[in-house]
Amino acid sequence: MESKKENTYIYKVEDSANRMDEILDTDDDDYEDNENTIPARDKLTYKNGYYVDVTAIFIDIVDSSKLTDGHRRPTLAKMYRAFLSECVAIMNSYDACKEININGDCVWGVFETPKKVDVDKVTDVAAKLYSMINILNFKLRKRKYEEIAVGIGIDDGRALMVKAGYSGSGINDVIWMGDVVNSACHLANKAGRNGRKTILVSNCVYNNVLEKTQKMLSSCKVDGITYYEGSFSWVEMDEWYQKNCK
Repeated sequence: MESKKENTYIYKVEDSANRMDEILDTDDDDYEDNENTIPARDKLTYKNGYYVDVTAIFIDIVDSSKLTDGHRRPTLAKMYRAFLSECVAIMNSYDACKEININGDCVWGVFETPKKVDVDKVTDVAAKLYSMINILNFKLRKRKYEEIAVGIGIDDGRALMVKAGYSGSGINDVIWMGDVVNSACHLANKAGRNGRKTILVSNCVYNNVLEKTQKMLSSCKVDGITYYEGSFSWVEMDEWYQKNCK
C-alpha cells in the first residue's frame, strides 16, 4: 500500500462527513463486469470498480511469531527480507500476475487466468515457492539460523477490484474484495500445519488445472470442507539445489 504522506493536512469532521456521503452515494452501476481481464490500475477511480475472475495465491510462514524466541531483530529482518524478496521475484516472473502484496510475513498475488492452462501456471508458482524454501532453508542452516516452514493456499473465483484511500493524499491502494482472496488466505493459514501438506487448493482450482497437476494433489478435509493438498516442487530448481546446496 502506498503510505507516503505527501502533504500536511488538517482533519475536519465536516469534510469527512461529506466524503463519506460522496462515497456511499455512488451508483452501483459504476462497478463493471470485466470477466477474465484485469484492468490497469489507472482505470480505477475512487468511485468505480471492476468484477473480474482471478486466481489468488498466498504464502505465509508457519508459526512466524516463534522465530522471535531464538533470534535478534536484525537476524529476523534478514530472514524475512530473504523470504519476501524471493516470493515476490517468483510471482513477478509471470505475466499473468497482475498484483503482488506483502502483509507482514505473507506474500500474495492475483493472477489473470481465463483458461485452464493459466490456472495451472499458478500451481507452477506454488511449486517454485516450495523449491525456493528448500534453498532458503539450506542457507539459513549454514548460518545456524532457524529454518522456516510455509503454507501455500490457492483459490480461483470472482473478485471486485476497487481503489481505496483518500483522494489527493497520495495514500491509496487497490483492494481485492471477494471470497476468492479470503479463501486463498484461509487455505495458506491451514496448509503446512497439523499434518497438512504445504500446498492447499480449493475444489475450484482442482477442477481447473491440467490432469498432470491433479495427479499431484490428494483430497482432504479442512473444517469439514473438501480441499486438495500436495507438496510438489519445481524440477529445475531441485536439480540446482542438489548441485549447489551441499
